[in-house]
Amino acid sequence: MEERFHTEGYLDMELLRFTTAGSVDDGKSTLIGRLLYDSKSIFEDQLEAVKSSSEKKGLVHIDLSLLTDGLKDEREQGITIDVAYRYFATPKRKFIIADTPGHIQYTRNMITGASTANLALILVDARKGVMEQTYRHSFIASLLQIPHIIVCVNKMDLVDYDQKVFNDIVSQYEDFAAKMDVKDIRFIPISALKGDNVVNRSENMDWYDGSTLLYTLENIHIGSDQNHLDARFPVQTVIRPHSDQYHDFRGYAGRVAGGVFRKGDEVVVLPSGFRSKIKSLFVGDSEKEEVFPPMSVTMTLEDDIDISRGDMLAKVNNQPDLNQDVEAMICWLNNRPLNPSAKYVLRHTTNEMRAMVKEIVYKLDISTLNRVQGDTTIQINDIFRARIRTTKPVLMDSYRTNRNTGSIILVDESSNETVAAGMII
Repeated sequence: MEERFHTEGYLDMELLRFTTAGSVDDGKSTLIGRLLYDSKSIFEDQLEAVKSSSEKKGLVHIDLSLLTDGLKDEREQGITIDVAYRYFATPKRKFIIADTPGHIQYTRNMITGASTANLALILVDARKGVMEQTYRHSFIASLLQIPHIIVCVNKMDLVDYDQKVFNDIVSQYEDFAAKMDVKDIRFIPISALKGDNVVNRSENMDWYDGSTLLYTLENIHIGSDQNHLDARFPVQTVIRPHSDQYHDFRGYAGRVAGGVFRKGDEVVVLPSGFRSKIKSLFVGDSEKEEVFPPMSVTMTLEDDIDISRGDMLAKVNNQPDLNQDVEAMICWLNNRPLNPSAKYVLRHTTNEMRAMVKEIVYKLDISTLNRVQGDTTIQINDIFRARIRTTKPVLMDSYRTNRNTGSIILVDESSNETVAAGMII
């Protein structure tokens, strides 16, 4: 990569996480390859390896999708199976891409890739239009409260860059999107293969006067995506250095999950209810006056209180809900169906406890977004609303309010497999 960043400024650059989704062969891997290639974010040896692989396949052009397909099975089949994380940067922003699979059987991988994303990039093949997988991926993005969606209408070169084709897809998607809870949806006509409107403006679509994909990714406003109102600090570990220099130091380390904490703020420790004031805030070695999400912080308090992993610090007048009954929208991720009598481990922020699914309220038909009542058989990729009972109270917010304190996962006690991901209602 070009040496064009001063280290200090580079570390302070804003990070945008985005996920890609679409049906099989919509060109997600090619699009990411094009972004990396045209933004000069790949090394010479990577490019040489892709060139030689493309030649072996008998292709006249460089197959940019090979830049992202890391698994041998993926390269051989030309599809994406696992979530592949890719990193690149421009002078304006750093990016982490979660390249997720298009096949229905890998919907769970999309949940994994999308759970921390600021933005979802959904690909639609201009020849095929909006398909069931487009609805499925868009709904999951909306369910996971991803604030921004960019719909890339790809392969415009194969429909002669026809504006009507693009407009029809936009209209079709907007009809569906009216049922979803997404604040910001944008549409860009592109050709990942030819590079139209990805990094460089397309000369073939002068009827499109919007921004290119890279320009949109660089400039979309994500500063307000985090919850800066409800102060939440789940304690991950207690730091007690047994050294003469820091003999009396007791720090509470973790990642700020919401709101702003300032030196001198009065805080309440949950679930115990003890109160204290913030004495100091450290990010690494440097002391800060205030901290906010998603900073990793060590906090010290004025009083010596018994605090351990799983406890949460909040403001006295703004506390999370404390409840042993959790209602959530859940995506089932495991090949084995849900066993209503099984005990699972529920993980929430830095806390965990045993739990069981008490009731399945309804299942969701992804294609129509209709509720299916009375069907309690839960298979892989099913999305459903459930009531869960836990062995101890959960310090929770609704997922809509705070993605960090509103999300849970269920783990199978015997196999330690993650079986479900849930969004608290």
